[in-house]
Amino acid sequence: MSSIDLIRFVLGSTCKSDQQALFMLEQALLAEVEPLVYFAIHLNIDETIIYQRAAQWCGMAFSEIVPSKVPANPTIARIDAIAFVKTIRAKLFDRDVLFTSAGFSEILRIREQLVLQPDLGGRICLVPPRAIRVGLGDRCAPLLLDQARTRLARQWPYASAHLELGLVTRIVFTSALVAIISLAALTPLLLHPILVPFLAFVILIPALFRMIAALSSFWMDVEPDIAPLDDQDLPHYTILIPLREEAHMVAQLVSAMNRLDYPREKLDIKFVVESQSRNTLDMVAAELGNPIFELVIVPKQEPFTKPKALNYALPMARGELIVIYDAEDIPEPDQLRQAAARFFKDPGLDCLQAELVVENNSENWLSALFCAEYSGLFGLILPALSRWNMPLPLGGTSNHFRLKSLREVGGWDAFNVTEDADLGIRLSRLRYRTGTFSSRTFEEAPITYGSWLAQRTRWMKGWMQTFIVHNRHPKKFLRDIGWRNFLIFQAFVGGMIISAPLHTLFAIILMFRFFAGEALGLVPNGPWTFILLMILFVGYGASILVSTLGLKRLGLLRLAPYQILFPIYWILNSVAAFLAVYELFSRPYFWAKTKHGVTRFARGVDAQ
Repeated sequence: MSSIDLIRFVLGSTCKSDQQALFMLEQALLAEVEPLVYFAIHLNIDETIIYQRAAQWCGMAFSEIVPSKVPANPTIARIDAIAFVKTIRAKLFDRDVLFTSAGFSEILRIREQLVLQPDLGGRICLVPPRAIRVGLGDRCAPLLLDQARTRLARQWPYASAHLELGLVTRIVFTSALVAIISLAALTPLLLHPILVPFLAFVILIPALFRMIAALSSFWMDVEPDIAPLDDQDLPHYTILIPLREEAHMVAQLVSAMNRLDYPREKLDIKFVVESQSRNTLDMVAAELGNPIFELVIVPKQEPFTKPKALNYALPMARGELIVIYDAEDIPEPDQLRQAAARFFKDPGLDCLQAELVVENNSENWLSALFCAEYSGLFGLILPALSRWNMPLPLGGTSNHFRLKSLREVGGWDAFNVTEDADLGIRLSRLRYRTGTFSSRTFEEAPITYGSWLAQRTRWMKGWMQTFIVHNRHPKKFLRDIGWRNFLIFQAFVGGMIISAPLHTLFAIILMFRFFAGEALGLVPNGPWTFILLMILFVGYGASILVSTLGLKRLGLLRLAPYQILFPIYWILNSVAAFLAVYELFSRPYFWAKTKHGVTRFARGVDAQ
């Protein structure tokens, strides 16, 4: 019997003629998608029904699942091949049974074979592709978990926070940080000619670098438009969405994913959920009728971090390209198309960072300043770093990768709590190229001080981890990255760590001079008060300028008056920095979960 007969049988009344069946087959082959999967997606027929009918047509057994209690030996040559395994051999009572998600052409061949060997029909069981993936996930969970935690340490041991964050290392780092802050505290009393220039360098160089990077956008070429690819030329795209206690965000996420302008048959969307998040698991499971959605359950084991969850799901990715979205993300519908076109045009490009924009920017002063920060960083500074081919600390979401490149660099560091920044630096060290593009992903800013502080403390701790790990072997780091990028890393990442506490300390010193110093007779007169004041104002001024330029670019200058509160914002940053130092000692791998979905503003589709 012919392929037309198989198509008409599995599609039933949906397919009216042989010509329609042939057309559907041609479309699937043109899209380079398994025809049975293509039919399920485009005709909105449950994948299970499609495969059940195919099994009936072929004359073999069918099961919706690979029974979890059946002993099985999935043969996997390497863990990264797990996404493409189609069979699981199992022992069912006294028989060896092959569970298979055979494709269209394979089913035709099996049908021919069954004519010659009818007894094979009881030893081959057809299951939907998702059932094979779930079965493999269950049986390979220990291996996947081990890989998620240790892959980077095995592949690039010098780049792993698990190996490089020993107690002695943390003591040395903290001592150096305390020494710098202590020197700053001494400036009112002694050694002005030495200490003030040193501290001015520590504070002003990062600030001025950021300002130059932001201003460079005015004399650089505008990002060129790139012709979109035809649907048939678009690659398969995996989307990983890590979730922990985010049940209330699932509906918004599903809506955002359904709005993506990308061929549905080329999407592989995986909700990566921690096993202890029961409500989230239930909400995602309710959406699995959509064949482009899939649930990956991450077993409970430390560290309870986002990068460990991503690493767990990484071997299951089926796309040529892969992107990460967070629970609150709403990407622009054409973002995947834009990224795919850029990867196609530039074969040497390995990673793309989309622009992150805060959507609830006018909710309160915290969200307004958070938006101002993001507008300068993702709209101006990171594009400048990309143009200058410098190390680019990635944002925590909307990172697009070639899957091959991501695996080659070891994936994410499961023990680094700012895995995004660390991965960006590692890509640069290993000579993989990262770029930015202006497609936007809309984010939700924290609106309470407690939530903001927990998130900022984690970021500060992660930047400290990243700074320590990559400076642990400075000669190798220098060889890998070169003098220019080595110094930029120290200024950019080191500056993020030290700037906030030093700004706050300088502010305290100046207040002490003006209000108490001379009365106590402890502070000598001279030009140093003016110099300290200038250092402080240049630091604040650079930050405000970068943020204002970023807001102007987004058409959000109405938020500019909030910049007057930047000194308070920096003081809050310094509190986060000190808490991060404490956590670096007490619980270096603790991941403070940011609660999403707390904004009072309508978002995404609801806002339109």
